[in-house]
Amino acid sequence: MASTADQSKPVTGYPTGYPPAATSSYHNAAYSNTTTGTAYPYAAPPPGPGPYYNPSSYDYQRRRATFFRRLIIAAIALVIIIGIISFITWLVLRPRVPEVQLDSATVSSFNVSTSGLSANWDLAFTVRNPNKKLSVSYGSFLGFMLYGRVELTQTTLPPFDQGKMNQTTVRARFAAASTYMGTYDAQNIAADRSRGAVNFNVRLTTWARFKTGVWMTRRHVMSVYCSNVRLSFSSNSGVGSLAGGSRQCDVYM
Repeated sequence: MASTADQSKPVTGYPTGYPPAATSSYHNAAYSNTTTGTAYPYAAPPPGPGPYYNPSSYDYQRRRATFFRRLIIAAIALVIIIGIISFITWLVLRPRVPEVQLDSATVSSFNVSTSGLSANWDLAFTVRNPNKKLSVSYGSFLGFMLYGRVELTQTTLPPFDQGKMNQTTVRARFAAASTYMGTYDAQNIAADRSRGAVNFNVRLTTWARFKTGVWMTRRHVMSVYCSNVRLSFSSNSGVGSLAGGSRQCDVYM
């Protein structure tokens, strides 16, 4: 009876020799898909694409990046082509810097005090366009009358256009009314005046643009500098005139 009761109890544990050899080798072998017959190098098949993967979105972003890349390349190529065309046109036309000549200069009501100056200047310039194929457009001129580097007064001149191989007379009038310039410079002007002549400097600035037909250049800053404009005085009058006749001014662009 005891033996029968012992056999009815549930058996716990594993029998001797478990697990079988086939089961232990399963853990060391590659996973095999019995349905398709394919094998994977891992114990489980590789995971599929994540839940946020969207092939259509990826293709859109790729096409968009390609479009912008091509657009930038096209813009750069267009700028290079325009630059090359402009450079070749510039070489063919060979624009020359305008020429400026000071024809006459007078001063009146000239009076210098211990620290200031009063005077009226009247200057005439000839502006020439030496280009055979290009006309020139000038903007408003800004003129300065200087003693050394000290600015005495300034004025403005109207803009104008100039044809090929043409020249234009430009008048510039300056006025100074008790302009302060410091005791040192005022004494130097008075000393020059007592010796019969005073040297002034004149500067004109504007922008110039060359054009022919529909082609035109961008605006170029143009500076005119007339140095050592010598005005001679007779006796003790406040009137002086240009000494030495007309002269060429320096033009920079």
